[in-house]
Amino acid sequence: MVPRTQSGQANLTAIIILLGLVITSVWVWKRLSLETQEYLIDQAVPIALAGLALGAGLFAIIRKMRRTHTKRRVRTQLIDAFERETLSDKKLDLAFQLIEVNEYRLKGLEVVAPALRDVLVNTLQRAVGDKQHRIRGMAASHLGVLQDTTVVPLLMKALEDDHAYVRSCAALGLGRLRALDAKERLTTMMEEDWDQTVRSRAREALERLKG
Repeated sequence: MVPRTQSGQANLTAIIILLGLVITSVWVWKRLSLETQEYLIDQAVPIALAGLALGAGLFAIIRKMRRTHTKRRVRTQLIDAFERETLSDKKLDLAFQLIEVNEYRLKGLEVVAPALRDVLVNTLQRAVGDKQHRIRGMAASHLGVLQDTTVVPLLMKALEDDHAYVRSCAALGLGRLRALDAKERLTTMMEEDWDQTVRSRAREALERLKG
């Protein structure tokens, strides 16, 4: 970490340089002929602005490409770690990380999707009790990302969970799956569940079913 005094000196130096450039530019501008000033305003400035816009666009593209490359590299590392891991708790944590790093999309995870499904299904079925409600909920919502309709009955059952967090996550998972079989149950939840978050998630899921 850079010491605060050095950081302050660096900022002060940058400000002095910037002021120097501004003063120099004004000094040079005032000594230009009117004809040169008009030329710069009419021709050079628009060209410079266009160049800046082009540069900004290229920078944005390069930055996006780098982020995509980094995400793919991290995803590959996580997939390798997930496939090697034998401890159930660590494998579940890696499953959550994989789906989250992949921005809750299936593309890129197809090779491990069946294994991810098995881990999440097993978690949703076995993580019982109030203390594990967050794990059950995360498993339910993440299952929807995998686009495997065989888990619909399990998520439907999760809609009956005693904990509101699990019910809301199950609704989210069903929405991601666009599970039409759950439309009636989601409608009932949207209208009757005592928890506002559950009602909201059910409404969002129903909107996804229309899409």
